[in-house]
Amino acid sequence: MNENRLIERIRARAPRAAASGIVTGIGDDCAVLRQAGSKDDLLFTTDMTIDGVHFHHLTHPPDAVGWKTLARGLSDIAAMGGEPRFCLLSIALAGWTDQKWISAFYGGLLKLAARTGTVLAGGDIAHSEVLACDIVVCGAAPRGKALLRSGAREGDGVYVTGPLGGSALGLETGRGAAWRKHSRPEPRLQFGLSLRGRATACMDISDGIALDLHRLCLASGVAAELDDVPVFRGASVEQALHGGEDYELLFTAPKPVKGAVRVGTIVAGKPGLVRFGGKRLEPVGYDHLESRNRRPREAAELPEL
Repeated sequence: MNENRLIERIRARAPRAAASGIVTGIGDDCAVLRQAGSKDDLLFTTDMTIDGVHFHHLTHPPDAVGWKTLARGLSDIAAMGGEPRFCLLSIALAGWTDQKWISAFYGGLLKLAARTGTVLAGGDIAHSEVLACDIVVCGAAPRGKALLRSGAREGDGVYVTGPLGGSALGLETGRGAAWRKHSRPEPRLQFGLSLRGRATACMDISDGIALDLHRLCLASGVAAELDDVPVFRGASVEQALHGGEDYELLFTAPKPVKGAVRVGTIVAGKPGLVRFGGKRLEPVGYDHLESRNRRPREAAELPEL
């Protein structure tokens, strides 16, 4: 079983009650809560950051781990065209952590929080054999204006907000701009705001464009022709397609959008089907369930600092 199938099973067993105020639930980047009389919809997302999966404590500085923990949640807010309001952090500390590591971790998280106007409003602290963090971020968008994965239409262009493959290259090399891209991703919050009323569908690229475009097409009931991908300097096309953790925005729109790169077109076809260069592109990226028996994402090759 992969992530998509598990999510579908969970969604089928967790129907939304009309009285809950949830207008968009399982399957999008954020849940959307609409309260009676409010001019804004609230956006909620949660993301895990785990040692040996999303980082490795022997190679990743603690301030970068804190930064990335929050950046992952903020990227989901950006994908919905939202503005961040506050976050909650639950952290399970491993035995190797000391006061210096913990202080630097929170320093990195709070630095990004201050830059983006995100208040750290609470959380929980526990201990575990493996360090794990769960970030919950609340954001807001004008009522009915949140960007969803489900609005792509035949004829729309497919766009990304920047070159891909940099995070995968940074993980492999541990050096330069690619390492910064991997360890301190920049959530595309301002670009997400600019897409309100312009993009028909949007999500962030966390697991590779091959898999994430497949997910967007499934949600929209369409197919896509991928013509090209902008590749981060030094990265391979394979890393750009499947590497993941770039946290650029992937969106569709009927008209060109300044600052974004057009990479393809939405077409009629089997929902979820993506073709690249005329051939079917397998929806292969990072899938946590299918990766359970492999070496950890971050620990395959540990870069030297």
